[in-house]
Amino acid sequence: MLLAIHHVAIICADYQRSKHFYSELLGLKILAENYRAERQSYKLDLQLPDGSQLELFSFVGAPPRPSKPEAQGLRHLSFAVLDVANTVEWLQQAGITVEPIRIDPYTGAAFTFFADPDGLPLEIYQVAARV
Repeated sequence: MLLAIHHVAIICADYQRSKHFYSELLGLKILAENYRAERQSYKLDLQLPDGSQLELFSFVGAPPRPSKPEAQGLRHLSFAVLDVANTVEWLQQAGITVEPIRIDPYTGAAFTFFADPDGLPLEIYQVAARV
């Protein structure tokens, strides 16, 4: 039986730039960083406060991700936040461009999108505080 999402893997174009974005700007905790010489590839394990993880990979010659028009496959990665407006302000102070805040017509929750250094769509989605 499936319990939760353990991790999401992302392949980046510029490892140092993406490492800085996810660990320094977004504040994800670095769990492990390994260089795999046989593949000329870095693997960086990052953790969110709830224990879920992102794996950041670099591969020589990896093609760019098509995003517009939207391609089949993973559409975006969404992060739960308690306050979208405050998170947007925090992202903008870090120099990250963020789309205007929208309201989900089905749930009434606030959300918006921004992109990582390779154009991967990232979403912040407002959730209720856990009691």
